[in-house]
Amino acid sequence: MSDVILSVEALNSFYGRAHILFDVTLEARRGEVVALLGRNGAGKSTTMRSIMGLIANRSGSVRFAGHDISRRQPHEIARLGLGYVPEDRRIFTDLTVMENLEVGRQPARTGAPHWTPERLFTLFPNLGDMRDRPGGRMSGGEQQMLTIARTLMGNPSAILLDEPSEGLAPRITEMMAHAIVGLKAEGQTVVLSEQNLHFAALVSDRAYVIEKGRIRYEGAMAALREDEEIRSAYLSL
Repeated sequence: MSDVILSVEALNSFYGRAHILFDVTLEARRGEVVALLGRNGAGKSTTMRSIMGLIANRSGSVRFAGHDISRRQPHEIARLGLGYVPEDRRIFTDLTVMENLEVGRQPARTGAPHWTPERLFTLFPNLGDMRDRPGGRMSGGEQQMLTIARTLMGNPSAILLDEPSEGLAPRITEMMAHAIVGLKAEGQTVVLSEQNLHFAALVSDRAYVIEKGRIRYEGAMAALREDEEIRSAYLSL
């Protein structure tokens, strides 16, 4: 039995008449952290949104946990166990931390880690210290952590994180990296998009590099860190 849980093949996506993704192909195996790296505007978020069915004008094959989700609606994909944390933090600002977590609760899922608020507070200790605080009274970094924790309350088999370190203070970025490493230790499959190579290298097993909607590199994260030519061509500002 293959350990590939997410497989994307020849994914093309369009905004109106604009062709944004060109035959994007990538995969994630159970329990690994995969990074999709690229400059701003390279197509990272569009890839995430396309996988989740949020871009209607798309073609190609997307399979998740044995299901063909190429033409499924976003809510159907989420119910199958693919979690998604968008780049813009979408918490309920009037609800407390605990109430936000309850909104995301789904039953335990076979083959996926089972998350409870108490287990999540071991990953995100600062959330445990503000259980009754409304989301609107939290910092941007704390809101980002709450968004991830709420998604994990759905007990996903895999989770897509779109730019998890963007705009975070260095201390919060370090906490975020520690949390993602903790997710991997629990067997959680994570696919994250990032501009920050250093952050991605701290947490990821493998990497894809995207530029102008095309995958330009695929390989081990350790190999990418040593490949100055690829880093200079597609990741340097």
